[in-house]
Amino acid sequence: MKKKLTPKAQHDRKPNWLRAKLPSGPNYGRVHKIVEENDLNTVCQSAHCPNVGECWSRGTATIMILGNVCTRACSFCAVESGRPKELDLGEPVRVAQAVKKMALRHCVLTSVARDELQDGGASVWAATIRAVRHQNPMTAIEVLIPDFRGKKDSLDTVLDAKPDILNHNMETVERLQRPVRKTASYSQTLEVLRHAKSKGFPIKSGIMLGLGEEGHEIEETIRDLAAEKLDILTIGQYLQPSPDHAPIDRWVTPEEFEHWKIFALGKGIGVVESGPLVRSSYHADEQSERFVS
Repeated sequence: MKKKLTPKAQHDRKPNWLRAKLPSGPNYGRVHKIVEENDLNTVCQSAHCPNVGECWSRGTATIMILGNVCTRACSFCAVESGRPKELDLGEPVRVAQAVKKMALRHCVLTSVARDELQDGGASVWAATIRAVRHQNPMTAIEVLIPDFRGKKDSLDTVLDAKPDILNHNMETVERLQRPVRKTASYSQTLEVLRHAKSKGFPIKSGIMLGLGEEGHEIEETIRDLAAEKLDILTIGQYLQPSPDHAPIDRWVTPEEFEHWKIFALGKGIGVVESGPLVRSSYHADEQSERFVS
C-alpha cells in the first residue's frame, strides 16, 4: 500500500505545475517603483502571492489599504497580525495617484481587517474609492473587503462609494471556517455577498483547496455561493506561508481544478477562474469585463 504523505512531506514536494513566473521586465520595475514612491502596501507582497511576477509584469497590482498589520490571525494568511498603526489620512490620495501612474483600466483594492475601529475602516475604504474614481474616471474599481464583523452600516458605507465589483472571499468550506478563518464565519460571508447583490452590485468570491476539505464539501460551498447569484468565483491552491500556518493537506491537480470550474459554471456562476496559482485578483480585469461598463 502506498504510504500517505504527511502535510510536511507534501509541502516539500511541490509539483511542477506550481512553478510561478519570476519577477522581471520593465513593467515589473515600473510598478515596483510606483508602489515604493507612494509608500503603498500591496497584497502581492504582504501575502507572498506567487503571481507577483506575472501581474506586475502586466502592469497590475492589488493595493492594500489601512496599513499592513491585521487585527486577525487567520491560519492561512501571510499578512502580519498584531496591533495596527494609526490611520494614514493621506493614503486615499496616494492610492489614487498610484493608480493613475500605473494607468490601470481595472484597479483592485483590498485591506487588512481593522476590528479595533468602530466602522472597521469603512470610511477609509469609501474615501479611497472616491479618490481613485475622481482621478481615474475610466478605471473600473474592484474591492476585496473584510466582513466588517457583519455590520451592515459599515458595508453600506463602502457600497455607497459605488465600487464596480464587490469581492468577499469565502476562503474554505464550512467545516474548516473556524480553524482557518478564526473569527469569520460561513454564514456571515454569504450574508455580505447577499447584501451587496441586493443593492445591485456584481459579486465575487474565492476559495482555496488543499486545506483538508472533502469533495462533497466543495460541491456544497459552490452551490451555496451560486444560490447567492455569484457572478465571479476564483478557486486556487492553498500555499502554506510558513511552518506556523495551517499545513497543506494535498496538492490539487490542474485536472481537478478544471473539474470544479465546469461544476461551478454548471451551477450558474458567470465566470470561474480555477487553477493551482489562481488568487482573488488573478486576471481580475479579464474576469470582470462583462460586468463593468
